[in-house]
Amino acid sequence: MTNSLREDARLRATLDRLHAASAAQEDENRRWLAGEGRGTTTGSEARLEAGRAFWADKYVALDREKAELCYLLCRMRGARRVVEAGTSYGVSTLYLAAAVRDNGGGVVVGTEREPGKVAQARANLEEAGLADVVDLREGDLRETLRPDDGPVDLLLLDIWVPMVAATLALVAPRIPVGGFLVADNTVARREDYAALFGFLDDPANGFTTMTLPMPDGLELAVRTT
Repeated sequence: MTNSLREDARLRATLDRLHAASAAQEDENRRWLAGEGRGTTTGSEARLEAGRAFWADKYVALDREKAELCYLLCRMRGARRVVEAGTSYGVSTLYLAAAVRDNGGGVVVGTEREPGKVAQARANLEEAGLADVVDLREGDLRETLRPDDGPVDLLLLDIWVPMVAATLALVAPRIPVGGFLVADNTVARREDYAALFGFLDDPANGFTTMTLPMPDGLELAVRTT
């Protein structure tokens, strides 16, 4: 069985470069969140805009272990259609795309509103040889994600928190029994994720969820009914 994370040197080299670039920004990101960045996900429109401006050129990539877990979940599910809300520079996208390719083919639908990030993500996908597996949609996901796109084996939420509710409304109904929903930073940002936990905790939505003890928390939910 193919495992591109082990066997594809081209992919590994791209991932190593991108993870290093993301790590180089982490101290700046944490300082900003602890100070000037407070209230930039749930505050006034001016504060929200300040948050958008700060994160416009930041990687905020999924940690390597979290991304590897997403790869494994996709392989376990035999995923052929994955949605990633918040592609950024395409780091986690590469793991998802590798899994879909290793499963025999399919598509990863990525969303990103920042044009500069979209351009660089596409270049990174080309560099790793995975561009043909990804449908990267530029713009507001409320316009680029469509409710009739077909079933979704895994949804990765790694997005600006105010967009979580809109993403759930568009994608969650298309996750079948046995499909996954993964969300990052659910310990560090738990209060901001009220919409997500309200959705997951409602039995009518059919998900069973667990917060994994990974850095800043990772939510793993499975549709069970």
